[in-house]
Amino acid sequence: IALVKAGSRAFDALTDPLMGWLSDRTRSRLGRRRPWMLAGAPLCAVAFVLMFAPPEELGVLSATAWFAVTYTAYYAFHTMYQIPHYGLGAELTQDYAERSSVFGWAEGFAVAGTLVAATVPPLLINATGGERSGYAAFAVIFGSLLTLLYFHLVWRVKERPDFVNQPPNPLIPGVRRVMRNRPFRLLLAVYLIGAVTGAIPGLLMPYFTKYVLMPEDPNTWLAIYLATYFGAGFVCLPLWVAAARRFGKKPIWLLSFVTAITGLGAIFLFVGEGDTVAMLLILIWTGSSFSARLFLAPAIQADVIDYDELYSGRRREAQYGGIWSVMQKFTVIPSMSIPLAVLASIGYEPNVEQSDGVKLAIRSIFALAPAATAVLALALAWFYPITEDVHRRILGAIEQHKRGEPGIDPLSGQAVPPPADLGPDEESGWFLDHFSMRELEALVLGRKGAGFLVRRTFSATAISLALTAASVAAVLAAVGDWSEDPGLLAVFAVLAVGLSFTATVFHAIRAGAALRMRRQPLARDRIERHFIAVRSLPGVRGGAAAPSLH
Repeated sequence: IALVKAGSRAFDALTDPLMGWLSDRTRSRLGRRRPWMLAGAPLCAVAFVLMFAPPEELGVLSATAWFAVTYTAYYAFHTMYQIPHYGLGAELTQDYAERSSVFGWAEGFAVAGTLVAATVPPLLINATGGERSGYAAFAVIFGSLLTLLYFHLVWRVKERPDFVNQPPNPLIPGVRRVMRNRPFRLLLAVYLIGAVTGAIPGLLMPYFTKYVLMPEDPNTWLAIYLATYFGAGFVCLPLWVAAARRFGKKPIWLLSFVTAITGLGAIFLFVGEGDTVAMLLILIWTGSSFSARLFLAPAIQADVIDYDELYSGRRREAQYGGIWSVMQKFTVIPSMSIPLAVLASIGYEPNVEQSDGVKLAIRSIFALAPAATAVLALALAWFYPITEDVHRRILGAIEQHKRGEPGIDPLSGQAVPPPADLGPDEESGWFLDHFSMRELEALVLGRKGAGFLVRRTFSATAISLALTAASVAAVLAAVGDWSEDPGLLAVFAVLAVGLSFTATVFHAIRAGAALRMRRQPLARDRIERHFIAVRSLPGVRGGAAAPSLH
């Protein structure tokens, strides 16, 4: 199961950004987002039903293969509708406060769905008389709801025509330009820091309940705790949305970190054996704020995408969402595996009284580790620069561009020319973004020619392909006998396969651009203008002063 889950996440490394790129450049009567949701939701529903209703006659290996195929298909089709869904939400409105409401409603239904999904299976198992029939009914119900609700969304929610006809952008240059967006990089760093320990509370809650709190009925208390945590988030969500509209997104975002830090600290310091009620009260406190971070992340990112439009002149909500999604998925994976490995290494044995050292380790990993990353995330989030006033000025600069006038970047204070004024030069600029600044600098200074780009990109492709093959070999070697646990290293080897294969595709695309550059070389002065323009962007090698190369 660990290998399959790691493998599907590795596959996401390629499908998430690819889906974002495909959605942003789709042209159809239904728009850019809705065709993918129309296709992805029913396919995902089918994979979901198959995953929860395997044939009874399957043996161990065939059941493993069934799970591997259906689980991977489920997440692939989930990506097909979820990334465009995010893109549609980000572009429905450009109003700073209204975005809090849009994503607040979306995350409110997500939290409510989590509560329902956690409570319905046991009821269905009792009603149908068995686990197999209960989970099959669960999958059919949720698969049907998924399909019907997305069909309803496609029917009722129209895409903005001014965004539908935006020009598309190449995949690799698009990714490179996303990562030049300084506010996005800061926002992404905040959430990646949190994602490092993101899976720990859910993973270790059963262990903390059973071996630290030690109630008479740990399973019942676990259900109560989960319902309390998610219920508090659901009930308090409208209050957080109203606060974000009243006081702005950043202050409320920072406050939500404070409640998480204090709650986790209280769990470590004050909760021990028998403190079931105290734990319940703290979970109400910490659970009340987690939903705020859920809706504020995409609402704030939508503002960051407006800042991207100021420089690129294009709307790329889905591409941003794809990059955001895949980086968080990879960052959270260690927190799904390492804690249990640590407990096993210090003597944890299931279903027995644990030593004081194991109990301390459970307390520390469960509470202190997420609290520490939350402190770091809060410190970094403090520097997030886009307030409501700054966002208003960003939109004003975009409107100046539409009138053919330069706009002022409110973060750097520098004038930004309309991207449309660059004409054909802008297209060659997108092409040149297949290459790094160091590669372009070598061309500009005359030290290297186009052949250098070909050699460099083909070498990078070959190295990435070799790493992919080595990672595959490591997986096969670690697995060995399928009757034994392959261990944590096998899981990370699977992740290495996904990362190295993604790098192979990345550099192969760059290699194609390098061959084109050798066949149809651009003038050196054009490359120099692009190089200087990129170097002058805020956040690129120290920012806003354009250096001379002469």
